[in-house]
Amino acid sequence: MNQCIHFSLQLSYDQFLQVYQGVAKNISVVANDGRRIAFPARNIQSFLTKDGINGYFEMILTNENKFVSIKKLR
Repeated sequence: MNQCIHFSLQLSYDQFLQVYQGVAKNISVVANDGRRIAFPARNIQSFLTKDGINGYFEMILTNENKFVSIKKLR
C-alpha cells in the first residue's frame, strides 16, 4: 500500500531558480504529520509559475519511499 504525504510549499521563483543554476537539487519540507521529507526538485517543477511554487500538495510514495506522483490540492 502506498504512502500519502501532505505538505504546504511556498518557494519564490528566484528560490526555485537555484535548481536551474545547479545550487540546489532537492526540496526539503515538513509534512503535515511532522516528518521532514526531501525530494528531487524535478518532481515539483511542473507547478512552477512566474510567482514560484505555492500551494498545498499530496505526494504518493511506495512503501519503499519511491516517488509515484504529486498533485496540487489547492
